Amino acid sequence: MTFKRKLLLAVLPFAFSLSMPASALDIKFAEIHPAGYPTVVAEQNMGKKLEQASNGEITFKMFPGGVLGSEKEVIEQAQIGAVQMTRVSLGIVGPVVPDVNVFNMPFVFRDHEHMRKVIDGEIGQEILDKITHSEFNLVALAWMDGGSRSLYTKKPVRSLADLKGMKIRVQGNPLFIDMMNAMGGNGIAMDTGEIFSALQTGVIDGAENNPPTLLEHNHYQSAKYFTLTNHLILPEPVVMSKTTWNKLTPEQQVLVKKLAREAQMEERVLWDAKSAASEEKLKAAGVEFIAVDTKPFYDATAPVREKYGAQYADLMKRIDAVQ
Repeated sequence: MTFKRKLLLAVLPFAFSLSMPASALDIKFAEIHPAGYPTVVAEQNMGKKLEQASNGEITFKMFPGGVLGSEKEVIEQAQIGAVQMTRVSLGIVGPVVPDVNVFNMPFVFRDHEHMRKVIDGEIGQEILDKITHSEFNLVALAWMDGGSRSLYTKKPVRSLADLKGMKIRVQGNPLFIDMMNAMGGNGIAMDTGEIFSALQTGVIDGAENNPPTLLEHNHYQSAKYFTLTNHLILPEPVVMSKTTWNKLTPEQQVLVKKLAREAQMEERVLWDAKSAASEEKLKAAGVEFIAVDTKPFYDATAPVREKYGAQYADLMKRIDAVQ
């Protein structure tokens, strides 16, 4: 081989590397929800805009349907930078960043509209900053609307008394277990992926979530009663691995924040449409929607708000004051 040819071969990889963007960064976004779910669609659109606006310096790939693991597993991967972005339930964040528990309080929001005003304002930003500046090793960028959570069960719950002794799945946070127990049920923590078979086999009598989840995860095949308690209205943060965040230029960081905020606004429009459509489909599949007086449920959970909310008394007052 001539010296010239050797030199050319040595230079080729260098030339190729020059043609690649200098700081090409691949973002893997993990979601437990399936493709087509409002959060997934809004996050995918955010990814497309990110690729475009960064001129390909940032690439984006969505992994929906829990293919990269359960929510807890994905958070662990994001903390070490193996997954770059995800959306997390506050139930999982609460034990690490106690301040987010204020949003986890049963009946802390009057209704859906109230929750949205709170997360769009200064309180919402404060909580995102608390997550970012915690030991969680994640940067919190925006809020997704996780809907309003109510009870879905195999036997109808028309009053607080009907819930007594029922085994109800909740997210793995002591606050939620206490909340369910306070309402007379028996709170059982388990991963989303385990609910379907647990309902079928009678390990649990029901769960609590929103209509799209009841539909998309096929839980309605076993749980035919949806009781509109609206006990939790949970926003869910979109987070990025701090390892990844620190690789971004200041301009890219501004861009990521801006597009995440746009996704926050886009997702709620998708959410409202999805929620209404899911309700129609569930009714058509024989699910009975039960309206109840929520005051007994609110009153029953007062000790939970006192136990977990004492340290957030001022913040809860501020939330209550948001009109």
